[in-house]
Amino acid sequence: MKKVSTFILLISALSVKVFAQTDANLYDPNTKPQLVAKQFSFTEGPAVDKKGNVFFTDQPNNKIWKYDTNGKLSVFLDSAGRSNGMYFDKKGNLISCADADDQLWSISPKGKVTILLKDYQGHKFNGPNDVWVRPDEGIYITDPYYQRDYWTRKQPDLDGQKLYFLAKGKAPAVMVDDKFVRPNGIIGTPDGKTLYVADIGDNKTYRYDINKDGTLTNRTLFIAMGCDGMTIDEHGNIYMCGKGVTIVNPKGEKIGHIDIDEPWTANICFGGKNKDVLFITASKAVYTFKMNVKGVD
Repeated sequence: MKKVSTFILLISALSVKVFAQTDANLYDPNTKPQLVAKQFSFTEGPAVDKKGNVFFTDQPNNKIWKYDTNGKLSVFLDSAGRSNGMYFDKKGNLISCADADDQLWSISPKGKVTILLKDYQGHKFNGPNDVWVRPDEGIYITDPYYQRDYWTRKQPDLDGQKLYFLAKGKAPAVMVDDKFVRPNGIIGTPDGKTLYVADIGDNKTYRYDINKDGTLTNRTLFIAMGCDGMTIDEHGNIYMCGKGVTIVNPKGEKIGHIDIDEPWTANICFGGKNKDVLFITASKAVYTFKMNVKGVD
């Protein structure tokens, strides 16, 4: 009996150690953010392709840039619809929140633009902000209202700031949650079963169960903290942008923070050949940060 008890205690201790290491060893504590470039006006929307190349936006200058796995920067698309949040679909198309005209775009690898959404029930969207593409290519879009200086309108066409779903090849979009002050960052799990949406206007982030038809159930407060862009790693930890990057485990507990020496950290994704480098857009700059875990975008 004593041997069995000792064995159980040993297994328990090892289990605790494994979980502790998972949280503590996300990155080397001596790692510092590495500045890639600081030549932009405001960076946003990083998205990674299958090869690990990262595409991001300089929204005020209306461009989408590419940062390849060899560290080379190049312009991917001029006249980019004032693209904001972006995400790749399985075919390699870049799905973009193009808020110049409050649309959702699909941009081919060669830069050809297809408009997926241009309105909701005949009214302009507030300004599609961030997007996540689930495994079956259904798309979730947050639609807050941020007044842009390049708009002629001075107020929203829609009542409220909401979350929408666009099924693959089944326009129009449908509204799936309207209980937000100002929704912003969004990310889902790679199995397509769980969705996280930040309400930056109410300083809260929610977790949902995803139904096959796109509807959402079991809306639960994940953490009493809002954020801008988000990403997720292979252990289900969520990386939340704002004042630097806050890392939160699947239980909604803060387990790490990466300081970024910029006024605002807007968005984030994992990139690189091994998907183990955080790519961070922050104010006028972009940074990388080496991790010991991989992303699942």
